[in-house]
Amino acid sequence: MNNSYFLYTKERLNEISFPLGGIGTGCIGLAGNGRLIDWEIRNRPNKGSYNGYSHFAVKVEKGGRVIDARVLNSDLHPPYSGSFGEPHFKSFGFGPPRAYLSGVPHFRDAEFRGEFPFASITFVDDTFPGKVTMTAFNPFIPLNDKDSSLPAAFFEIQVENTTNEPLDYTVVSCIGNINGRTIGYNEFTQCGQIKGINMGCRGVEPDDVRYGELTIATDEQDISYQEYWYRGSWFDDLEIYWNDLNTPGKFSNRTYRSKEGSHTIGSGNEVDMCTLAVHFSLKPGGHKKVHFVLTWYYPNCYNYWKQQNQEQSCCGCQTSRKAQWKNYYSRLFQDSFDCAMYALQNWDRLYEDTMCFKDALFSSTLPPVVIDAISANISILKTPTCLRLEDGSFYGFEGCHCDSGCCEGSCTHVWNYAYALPFLFPKLERSMRELEYRYNLGEDGGMSFRLQLPLGSKRWDFRPCVDGQFGGVLKVYREWKISGDTEWLRKLWPSVKKSIEYAWAETNKDRWDPERTGVLTGRQHHTLDMELFGPNSWLTGFYLAALKAGAEMADYLGEKDTAREYLDIFHRGKKWVDSNLFNGEYYYHLIDLNDKSILDQFDEGKSDTLVGGTTVDTYWNEEKGEIKYQVGEGCLVDQVLAQWHANLIGLGEIFDPAQVRKAVYSVYKNNFKRMRDVFNPCRVFSLNDERGVVICSYPEGRRRPAVPVPYAQETMNGFEYQIAAHLIQEGFIKEGLEIVEAVRSRYDGYKRNPWNEFECGSNYARSMASYSLLLAFSGFVFDMVKGVIGFNPVVDDDHFRVFWSLDSGWGIFEKSGDKIELKVLYGYLDLKELCLPFMENRAVKSVLLEDVPVAYKKDGENIKFSDIVRISKGQKIMII
Repeated sequence: MNNSYFLYTKERLNEISFPLGGIGTGCIGLAGNGRLIDWEIRNRPNKGSYNGYSHFAVKVEKGGRVIDARVLNSDLHPPYSGSFGEPHFKSFGFGPPRAYLSGVPHFRDAEFRGEFPFASITFVDDTFPGKVTMTAFNPFIPLNDKDSSLPAAFFEIQVENTTNEPLDYTVVSCIGNINGRTIGYNEFTQCGQIKGINMGCRGVEPDDVRYGELTIATDEQDISYQEYWYRGSWFDDLEIYWNDLNTPGKFSNRTYRSKEGSHTIGSGNEVDMCTLAVHFSLKPGGHKKVHFVLTWYYPNCYNYWKQQNQEQSCCGCQTSRKAQWKNYYSRLFQDSFDCAMYALQNWDRLYEDTMCFKDALFSSTLPPVVIDAISANISILKTPTCLRLEDGSFYGFEGCHCDSGCCEGSCTHVWNYAYALPFLFPKLERSMRELEYRYNLGEDGGMSFRLQLPLGSKRWDFRPCVDGQFGGVLKVYREWKISGDTEWLRKLWPSVKKSIEYAWAETNKDRWDPERTGVLTGRQHHTLDMELFGPNSWLTGFYLAALKAGAEMADYLGEKDTAREYLDIFHRGKKWVDSNLFNGEYYYHLIDLNDKSILDQFDEGKSDTLVGGTTVDTYWNEEKGEIKYQVGEGCLVDQVLAQWHANLIGLGEIFDPAQVRKAVYSVYKNNFKRMRDVFNPCRVFSLNDERGVVICSYPEGRRRPAVPVPYAQETMNGFEYQIAAHLIQEGFIKEGLEIVEAVRSRYDGYKRNPWNEFECGSNYARSMASYSLLLAFSGFVFDMVKGVIGFNPVVDDDHFRVFWSLDSGWGIFEKSGDKIELKVLYGYLDLKELCLPFMENRAVKSVLLEDVPVAYKKDGENIKFSDIVRISKGQKIMII
């Protein structure tokens, strides 16, 4: 494993904010130098924030005298002029914010190892009498969505005495009550071995959206604490804290609970800080690990992004209460101390299961940059991009603004690309399908592509989206195959069927395919936020894939006539697309850009576009006599996106295989560019000598519209990962890796945060397309309906090892020489057939389950078992 991808030092620490939190809980960022930043724990993003002087520190005593004390931060790197957007006397021209503690003694340097879900910082300074390492994480255990959704940050601080004499150490946690001084209060709390400080709020009703609290706690026994730092003006609080830290022995408690009004704020801290300290002695060479958990509890969510009190409509009933609902974690815990107790009492199990996953993923023999791309982007699940509703259902924004979610509604066309959740937490992915088909589906089969909260609110009334709607069919098919749960499919099938047949419904004003030709010719909304008019492989590909998946599901459920109809339409459409939309190099968009009548037939004389007015006013370029926002003869990054999906979910051929291979290589050849050579009037996600795949290019000799499809010159990470994975699937491994390397080199810690790939905002969901790289490299196939799992690595190495995950279990697949092992590390796997194409011409001597022979039959590339074989946790099946 090349560690250069995961070890950050010097200027590569600058942009790091490593998210620590659970799925749907929000998070706190761990900065590259050890600061606690981006306090996004109150049900919305809060980029760039800090919470008072929150930090960790260490004190060293010898013979009753303090010989060293410093905060667990390293040097702050330039610039040092201060920040824009801060209040007067704290902004630009006043130096770094005091909350950064850059003026307080600290360590000279730090080494940050980031292997999500673990971050480890080694603090470096030759003058410090010892070695200090902080490891931080939040449980990330595939399939265990409860323990992966804890509103907590786990910190393990290890101190080693590197001197030749015994020393006394104190490790200190100092956390601010983010509720503020007006309503906040701090109180020491103990239950059994767990001790901590609860930072609550008074005078706020439990169902108020402001209500909440946090706790800092430890299971260490030799502790001291201060419920409050000194209250004063100017810089009194920090001054007195530093005096207390540098005083030998334990902290003496300070409380203001009986005299809340006896303070002035002045220019001092706006929040009350508290201190929880752990004390221990170490002999020369000795070391100790100290555990802290920081937990939070803000149970009440509301639809703040609408900026109004909404009228809720549910089952026809109108209410006037605020658009509000509960966090899922409020069902698990009664308060933040309750969560802290659970976290500390279960620390070992949570740590070990999370480490088991991390080791399984990082021990894969995939190229390090691929593991980097996969691991970095699964962190999106732990950011404010994601919510969990009260019943545990999963909801996602597209990404994050600095102080709010960006682009609401589990946007179907964006989440199409996100392949991490369905394999790592398939139950949560299924919940997305359940919500979509319950709340987004219209009577005629048209679907909104943005789910409205709270559940039961009026559907979003914008037009259906082709890739979002038909992508939903593919995702239902995928979730069925991952889980093998046909009863789940049966419940959704009537809605899925209706959504497919909307393509030719008389009520479809956009007239996608009224004649059931298998080719979309009408007005087609898509993920680039406008509409295409006329045949194109990109969106028709989604339609064809949905028809093919729908036919298989219908056939399995006994609807033979429906299956035949869908397949007939599929074959007609496929034949036409392959014959008419491939120009010898790639698939394109067939449209006469000068034909205004194309727009006239859809114009209703009123505003009906996402950005703009009427159809004609928005799309017609009068000056050029041309239709705007079209692909035309361009080489589009997503032209065969449906085939990428089909490859990943086992759906088979959507387009002509030879033409697909040429098409994906054409994207690499034409769209992968050095950005210095690209004119980009859009958002700048890569620049200068950075390389990236632009959304749409126009090779020499191909007509370029005066105003092409939106975002044509942008580089968006999720699109780049899908074409990279597709290149790898087609055998262009070197080219696919070039693209992955280009993306991850942009997020190197110096230029951008490695754990925040952005598109329309931070922590952007589409980047979870990077998980498809694992599937592409391993040639992973699955069909739990039939009990089939398989692997066909694209690299013919003697030793290959890869992580895998499905609905009931996860583990490792490994081939080494003539030996093959499939091991379950968590859960179980019921297996009827093992598909290994690379074994087609190789003999099998025996198949063993934990050294016990298993009855099998080798049929070409498949090893078929006489009965279902259950591989339980810790077991492996071995083929020799």
